[in-house]
Amino acid sequence: MIRNASHVGRLLVTRGLRAFGDGYVSLLLPAYLIDLGLSPLEVGVVATTTLLGSGILTLGVGLGAHRYHYRTVLLAAAMLMAATGIGFASFSGFWPLLVVAFVGTLNPSSGDVSVFLPLEHAVLSRLVDDRQRTAAFARYSLVGSLVAAVGSLAAGLPPLAAGALGVSPRAAMQAMFVLYALLGCVAAIVYRGLPRALAADAHARPAPLGEARRKVYALAALFSLDSFGGGFVVQSMVALWLYQRFELSLAAAGSLFFWTGALSALSYLVAVRIAGRIGLVNTMVYTHLPSSLCLVAIPFMPALAPVIALLFVRAALSQMDVPTRSSYVMAIVPPAERAAAASITSVPRSLASAASPSLAGWLLGASAFGWPLVIGGALKIVYDLLLLALFRNVRPPEEQAPAPRAPPPGAGRA
Repeated sequence: MIRNASHVGRLLVTRGLRAFGDGYVSLLLPAYLIDLGLSPLEVGVVATTTLLGSGILTLGVGLGAHRYHYRTVLLAAAMLMAATGIGFASFSGFWPLLVVAFVGTLNPSSGDVSVFLPLEHAVLSRLVDDRQRTAAFARYSLVGSLVAAVGSLAAGLPPLAAGALGVSPRAAMQAMFVLYALLGCVAAIVYRGLPRALAADAHARPAPLGEARRKVYALAALFSLDSFGGGFVVQSMVALWLYQRFELSLAAAGSLFFWTGALSALSYLVAVRIAGRIGLVNTMVYTHLPSSLCLVAIPFMPALAPVIALLFVRAALSQMDVPTRSSYVMAIVPPAERAAAASITSVPRSLASAASPSLAGWLLGASAFGWPLVIGGALKIVYDLLLLALFRNVRPPEEQAPAPRAPPPGAGRA
């Protein structure tokens, strides 16, 4: 049974609130900026600035969170989320929007690459026992994925509202950014229910990396390699390849990626059972490696049916390392260093994944074979093998054998 279940529930609620906002904002942002008169290049600059600003802010918060209680920083982040929504709803010029994008919490990718991530991971790992930690992270990831999918559907509300209420499409989209601000306010209310000082805070305040530095830096490098490979096979690049190779319609592609997303979300719960049997690192590698082999094999398939089958297999396996990875990072560092560890392992990943989609687009423009899938899969295989080689013997507490009990006094006497 999970201790502090009500506080864990609060984190799941805030994760869902943020995921819902990210789900529709990531789709509305380019349409809204184009409606404001920005060029495609300026839209790209704004999107890049949001990722860069989020990465820098996340890293700074992770390294500086030791000066404050986690709840205080989470409340400040929620207020920043509210200010971000108001800023995008209020400003229409390129430069003011660029400033808000850099300092705010807007997320154009729909995945969680925000300032909240290292803080919530650190709090969640303190609220559960070691044996419940992976299951808690699986539920956390599951809520985020499923609610983000619902949020993406909400991106279709502005055109409906514009037609039904007689308002302009721009006003309807601005209302969605106001809703994003309100989600931040609701998240702040939920965060206020967390204890100001967590149980571990009474003994050790959050701190920057110390004794776990080498392990965290090595994991950050490995996760960045994985994300760089993943950038070659982001959903938009895979869809583009399917359109070029098989002339797949947009409706069919949408249905395909809905089901791959559902399989990925459900795999989080399966990962908990597998990790309980074979360990966190083995689960990360032995589920991820077959999914990477599927990526390499997909371009060689002669028809659409086997391609879809391999995509389904990959979706069912490739995301099992998400909750196990988060749980593992939190497990192998001291509690006081968890916020720093979460930020240092997550920020380079998001920056690395931003570098490869442009290369994938260039490759698809040169050839319809599917080189991005081959390259992305190969890089991920290298990551899997390196992770196994370097961290196979670095075990979290729940996987370590208990220390032998000392014999009772006088047991060895005749």
